[in-house]
Amino acid sequence: MSSSESSAALQVEDLRLAYEVRGVPREVLRGVSFSIRPGEAYGLVGESGCGKSTTAYAAMRYLPPNAAITDGQILVDGTDITSIGTKELARIRSNEISMVYQDPVACMNPSMKIGRQVAEVFTLLGQTKDEAAANARAALVRVRIADPDSVLDRFPHQLSGGMLQRVVIAMALASDPKLLVLDEPTTGLDATVEAEVLDLVRTLRTESNAAVLLIAHNLGVIRTMCDRVGVMYAGKVVEEGAAAEIFDRPRHPYTVGLLRSLPRHGVRKTEQALLAIEGGLPQIGTDLPTCVYVDRCGLADDKCRTEVPPKIQAEVGGHWSRCHHIDRLQDIPEPEVKASLAGTGQTRETVVELKGVAKTFRQGSVDIPALTGIDLNIGQGETVGLVGESGSGKSTLAKTLLGVHSYDEGGEILIEDNVVAASARDRSPRALGAMQMVFQNPDSALNKAWTVRRILQRTIQKLSNLSKEESEPWVDDLAASMQLSPRHLGMRPSQLSGGLKQRVAIARAFAGDPKVVVCDEPTSALDVSVQAAILNLLAELQNNEGTSYLFISHDIGVVRYLSDRIAVMYLGRIFELGETDQLFHGPNHPYTEALLSAVPNVDGGTERRIPLVGDIPTPADPPSGCVFHTRCHRAIEGLCEVTEPDTLQVAPGHTIKCHIPVAELKEMQKRAS
Repeated sequence: MSSSESSAALQVEDLRLAYEVRGVPREVLRGVSFSIRPGEAYGLVGESGCGKSTTAYAAMRYLPPNAAITDGQILVDGTDITSIGTKELARIRSNEISMVYQDPVACMNPSMKIGRQVAEVFTLLGQTKDEAAANARAALVRVRIADPDSVLDRFPHQLSGGMLQRVVIAMALASDPKLLVLDEPTTGLDATVEAEVLDLVRTLRTESNAAVLLIAHNLGVIRTMCDRVGVMYAGKVVEEGAAAEIFDRPRHPYTVGLLRSLPRHGVRKTEQALLAIEGGLPQIGTDLPTCVYVDRCGLADDKCRTEVPPKIQAEVGGHWSRCHHIDRLQDIPEPEVKASLAGTGQTRETVVELKGVAKTFRQGSVDIPALTGIDLNIGQGETVGLVGESGSGKSTLAKTLLGVHSYDEGGEILIEDNVVAASARDRSPRALGAMQMVFQNPDSALNKAWTVRRILQRTIQKLSNLSKEESEPWVDDLAASMQLSPRHLGMRPSQLSGGLKQRVAIARAFAGDPKVVVCDEPTSALDVSVQAAILNLLAELQNNEGTSYLFISHDIGVVRYLSDRIAVMYLGRIFELGETDQLFHGPNHPYTEALLSAVPNVDGGTERRIPLVGDIPTPADPPSGCVFHTRCHRAIEGLCEVTEPDTLQVAPGHTIKCHIPVAELKEMQKRAS
């Protein structure tokens, strides 16, 4: 063992782990090795099922009963936790290792106040009740929670996701652990909240000199947070190196494929398709005696199928790859150039138009204005992206457009110049078929008891008034256009992968030949390789069918890739609207400026982040004047809190709602960059 390894906070050596399934041990981890030094952040990346989370749980020996470590060591500060007893393991978990999970809500007891739950952690460390209470408050101060006394007196459901994640981090740091394991700690959070949580982790890591093991499917988070990165595939680390080296100079075909799945460097659908890695991960327990990636690799040859690839050192020290053909990576085909796709900036016939659309909910005796004066149109074959923090009104706008929520009197929604009823119940089959939706989670949107064929057949019959026999060829053609095979048509949703389920959901949305498809976070739960395939499919369908999209996502990089125009929402209002390139080159509304600064950049860079103070105000009691003034870093005292701003034209087709003149705003943002 080298001196750097002997001083590691975590040292994993040739770890092999198997799950027993129906009495048969099936290997999941196949000789995983890596180390993390004190104060270092190490990221593990790879598709779902590659073994990232299993590795993280193994590092704490949090394993299910059917899991068995068959070989290797896990050393935490020099102690091999694979060979110690239960009592010693409990001591190490209490004092030296802590974990922050993906869903903070699931980590908290909903019936206990925050103060009692945080204090309980200190009580378990042997402190008195008074000491634990005092340290619970100090722990919240440590994670930069304003008004800690108020938070201690609340229940979990009374806190935002970002605030709750701070509480969980405070609990994890109670023992000043030597190792902090973060398993998807920001999944589901807004970009602005995510940035705050990541800033907090960076600061606390520096203060405590704790080692960090970070698992995240958002590769931008990994790039901005980690010193070194390990790339996992089928239970094996196939490449490791400094974060900048991995992202800028990948040396393994799998890493190249993952990174080409992402819309990097501002690439757009009009310029290039994304590279979707063909096939999927092997099932657990599959015998993989040589290269684990051989069945999906475009460079694979007989040598790859007969010889175990050695660990090849790259040009930069510490960067290595397990590949026979590290010198042939340039032969991997580039993503297809999509010059045939329609570009932005062209004149489009309006398909859907919203005029002064508002939506007010009634809660008891209180009116809650969720949407206020929305004016928006979507052209034929156009994608309008919709971004903003949770609570800004994005999903309410989508549901109001679809008639799930009835819009208030005084507004209008028109499809091809025809006003449609406010409620879907009052719309004609043609109007219903004209607007369809693709949901974030296809599991909850597809009937689990039906085959794919029946799901598509029922939709076609209902929207097109065809008999079962007449609909059969439509089903076959529709499935083929979504790259669904005849075999898939006979399966139920539970038998399909996440990517295939989402293809079925998209197929169902296109069954009625829609004019507009509303996509609400359609790729957020997918691996980047599957996400690339879905984005390519959406772009291709739009190009072939002329369908329009309203595309909602927290992933601004994905929105940038697919959208022709982008609308930025805040508290039920559209604050900025413009073509995608206009929005990303500015000048921007201060809210958009803050949103864009919060996005973790997979391409590197040191953009200045603009923190947003506090949470979005409640729609039931919006601030006076400009509703954003309470959080705005450019608010003008005496004006913004008094007067609602007019809409300013930045350039043709690009508008913002702001008091600051465009020329002045441009100069401010130029100086700040």
